[in-house]
Amino acid sequence: MNTHASIVSPQPRYARVLTIAGSDSGGGAGIQADLKTFAALGCFGMSAITALTAQNTVGVQGIHAVPAAFLKSQLQSVIEDIGVDAVKIGMLHEPGVVEVVAWAIEHYHLQRVVLDPVMVATSGDRLIADATVNVLVDHLFPLATVITPNLDEAALLLGRPIAAVSDLSDAAHALLSQGAKAVLLKGGHLPGDQVVDVLVRPDHADVVLASARVSSRNTHGTGCTLSSAMAAYLALGETLESAVRSARAYILGAIQAGAGVQVGHGHGPLNHGYSPVPTRVI
Repeated sequence: MNTHASIVSPQPRYARVLTIAGSDSGGGAGIQADLKTFAALGCFGMSAITALTAQNTVGVQGIHAVPAAFLKSQLQSVIEDIGVDAVKIGMLHEPGVVEVVAWAIEHYHLQRVVLDPVMVATSGDRLIADATVNVLVDHLFPLATVITPNLDEAALLLGRPIAAVSDLSDAAHALLSQGAKAVLLKGGHLPGDQVVDVLVRPDHADVVLASARVSSRNTHGTGCTLSSAMAAYLALGETLESAVRSARAYILGAIQAGAGVQVGHGHGPLNHGYSPVPTRVI
């Protein structure tokens, strides 16, 4: 009798992370930053593109939206064949696109979802209409593991400015009341020598994270990179708080490593590959 016949060894695989976001032709933000981050942290990255942009370090020159039906095709192709351990969601430009993403999360029971609610450009310009914001809050906030708004996005969602570090916790809890399961409110736009973020969750003590501000003009794509790093660490098995701490450490290193490099004529990218690790088998 073959006593080993019933012993089945699972096949090893990579930690798989999917980014659902827009393409940045300049390579500093969007899916390009996400995929660089996934690779640097040892994950296998995949993408479903919501929009194409003509973009560089000085601004966005054009946007070509991807139809919701084709986004759905991308999601079906990737998820049904390769599978997904974590998801990062970036800019979603119109309600139909939001609805497709919500459908995919529910239909495929996707876990470890990091939602970066991209709503306001660095220039302060609104990127999505009120109707899309409302659908985003109603359909995706309850499905995401965590949302990662910056101050401008949080102010838009709450209808009031956030002017000081002391306002962060109350604002983050107000976002929880809109249906989010957890909120990492990023305080990087506040003045001062420190960057302070706060992680809030129901039935948990607030986690305040502070670090010295790195002086650099090369900060294009910081929000994309942070949220994609969080998704990568979640895919690798870290808890939410640990993933936030690990992602912050990674992005601070990437900003520091890229601070003295000239790329383009505006706000250049981070150094995503400053300390890469091999793709990890789990």
